[in-house]
Parts: sequence; structure tokens; C-alpha cells
Amino acid sequence: MESQTIVEALLLGLLEGLTEFIPVSSTGHILLAGHFLGFHSTAKAFEILIQLGAILAILSVYFRRLWKMLLELPHDRLTRHFVIGILIAFLPAAVIGALAHDFIKTFLFESPRLICIMLIIGGVVLLAVDRLKLKPFYHDVERFPTRLYLQIGLFQCLSLIPGTSRSGSTIVGALLLGVDKRAAAEFSFWLAMPTMVGAFAFDLFKNRNVLTSADLPIIAVGFVAAFVTALFVVRFLLDFVSRKGYSLFGWWRLVVGGLGLVALMIWG
Repeated sequence: MESQTIVEALLLGLLEGLTEFIPVSSTGHILLAGHFLGFHSTAKAFEILIQLGAILAILSVYFRRLWKMLLELPHDRLTRHFVIGILIAFLPAAVIGALAHDFIKTFLFESPRLICIMLIIGGVVLLAVDRLKLKPFYHDVERFPTRLYLQIGLFQCLSLIPGTSRSGSTIVGALLLGVDKRAAAEFSFWLAMPTMVGAFAFDLFKNRNVLTSADLPIIAVGFVAAFVTALFVVRFLLDFVSRKGYSLFGWWRLVVGGLGLVALMIWG
């Protein structure tokens, strides 16, 4: 195991945790960084599997609420409505992602230019939506109408294109559908749980025959780094977007996408 590879895995894990829950596309950032670092993982599994660290970070922050929901699920109508709503929102991207998995991993993950373009387009959209004078009608994620859960889930399908952002597509969709800024970010957290667990399990299953014991230390380093940084982001993001909105992340995307295109023209 080369020490350089471990350092690269550490850096990419930190980047995953930092960007997973903000609308800038963690997968796009990791694929771009890996491209310029010369980092290569078996079947691009590292980029998906280290998301388990970010998943555990959000589960640890929401553990008490999740436990309470589990206890209330059999007899509380509102809790059942919310859990069913999350599952409804999860299904569209799950079905399309499973059907298009090989195409996404083989072609879209291998196109850094596409990722940069999607970062820029997403940045423009995020800035435009953040400036709109939208009147929010929905403030409580547990009380969304069933159709709203489905509509946000359809927006999440856009994130199957690397560089678009899972949280970005769900947040923008929620804002356009009348959800306030804090609730939009919070629901993206809840929707991340089944989505990321599903992506992790499916990718692990698909690559069960190509991953070797040599891959485990690299994945483990990325996993731990992602957990630590994601824990920090999850604890502070909701308050930040409530006060500042999403424009910072729009500019972030424009800068990274623009610099990425320039770097590709120079270094390829």
C-alpha cells in the first residue's frame, strides 16, 4: 500500500464529508479531485462506498429523533405519514439509478468535463433560485403533502448526473415547490439516509467480485475522514442556510466548475 494512496484517500474522504450535504455535488468534487490527483479506485467503488461515513454522521446526529420515530411508528399517524413520504421520495432515483447504474459508472463518472459543466449550470440555477422572492408554504418536513414528497423525489433523479448534486437537486426542487430554506435542507438530510444507504449497498453488491482486501484500507481511511467532516457540516448547515441562504454554494460551484474546465484545457 503506497503512502501516497493513503494520503489521497484521506483528502478525498475529507472532501466527501465536507460536500455531501451541501448543494455542490460531493461525487463531482471527488471525481474531479481524483482525476487531477491521478487517484484510481477499483470500479470507482471508493467514491460511493466512503459515503457510508457521511451516512453514519447524519445517523448519529439524528439518532434520538430516529429512535423516537421508530417507537412511535406503529401508533402515530403523523410519523407513519413522514416515513412513507421519505420512501416515496426515495423510490424514483432508486429505480432509475439501479437501471442505469452501469451507464452512470462507466460513462458519466469518466467525464470530468461533463462534471464541470454540471457544476456551473447548477451554480447558476442555485443563485437564480436563491434570489427569487418565493413565498414558502411548507415549513415542517413531517407534514408535507404526499404529492410533494414524490415531486421532490423526482427532482432528486437529476442528481444521477455527477456534478448535479443530490442535495442540490432536492433543495432546489423543494424551494421551487414552496418549501422554506431550512426545511428544504432538512428534508435533503432525511432523504439522504435511504438514498445513500441504498447506493452503498447496491454498489457493494455490484462490485463484490472485484473488490479485494487491498482496497479495504483505502476505503476505511476515506470512510473515517468523511464521517468526521460530515459530522461538523450536519451540525451547522441548517442554521447557516436559515440565515445566509444558498448563494455561497452557487458561487462555490461556479468557481470549482470554471477552474476545473481551465485545468482540463491545460493539463487534460
